[in-house]
Amino acid sequence: MAALGWLTPRRRSATARSVLAGEASAEAARKSSKEDAAQDAQDAQDAQDKEPDFPVQGDDKAAAFFDLDNTVMQGAALFHFGRGLYKRKFFETRDLARFAWQQAYFRMAGNEDPEHMQDARDSALSIVKGHRVAELQSIGEEIYDEYLADRIWPGTRALAQAHLDAGQKVWLVTAAPIEIARVIARRLGLTGALGTVAESLDGVYTGKLVGELLHGPAKAEAVRALAAAESLDLTRCAAYSDSHNDIPMLSLVGHPYAINPDAKLRKHARNLDWRLRDYRTGRKAARVGIPAAAGVGAVAGGTAAAIALSRRKR
Repeated sequence: MAALGWLTPRRRSATARSVLAGEASAEAARKSSKEDAAQDAQDAQDAQDKEPDFPVQGDDKAAAFFDLDNTVMQGAALFHFGRGLYKRKFFETRDLARFAWQQAYFRMAGNEDPEHMQDARDSALSIVKGHRVAELQSIGEEIYDEYLADRIWPGTRALAQAHLDAGQKVWLVTAAPIEIARVIARRLGLTGALGTVAESLDGVYTGKLVGELLHGPAKAEAVRALAAAESLDLTRCAAYSDSHNDIPMLSLVGHPYAINPDAKLRKHARNLDWRLRDYRTGRKAARVGIPAAAGVGAVAGGTAAAIALSRRKR
């Protein structure tokens, strides 16, 4: 049993040195705890100083503007709209092949080439010519359920919801047809949409546009016009996009965000210290050089965005 004596409590009184050691350890623990708490408080304050609460609750002079393709949803809405129309016998297989090529190019290039955007415009206009506007609106509802609902980025959706929760209006801004854009905005609970307007006469599409595609500088002009009509202060507004083509729109507002950015936008955003968010999955995220933590996937991105936004609002 003598060999097990070290397992039993010591009965003798503590020496002065052991008392001193114990007291010193306790004091050091308390001091460390206080220092850690102070550092945590300072870190929190620094974070708040760097990124103030946003969106601002109840700021009715602010609104948010979201690009659609690859920002709110994965891929191009126009392509999926074409898929839905093909399924309903609006056009032939060779036309679907052209839509597929446009989508493949869009995905590989990561941005919108003007020549391909023109081709997409002409394809869409030729398809809808002679059809009633009401018919396309009804079909748009079905296409959303079939092809678009599962392609919404949860991370971007959380950002939009934060603006809505703050009492602000949220608008989609897209080159997609206004009829499709409105369906998507309504399904997501957003305020409304700015989109390409196709000319119609007596409720029937003529095959022409009113002006041009809502793309690049045209988006910025649409946002500017809407802000004037809604009495918004653009310096207090936010805009979100994945594409360098939307730099004119992003540059209009006081709070620009690069979402799932292409290479040119990412470089531009970093140079100007714009905020970046990326909700793409691991391999794609690694290829564009974003931090590993940001490329954890769309679902995790939605959770992270929701947590970050709720923390800022507290």
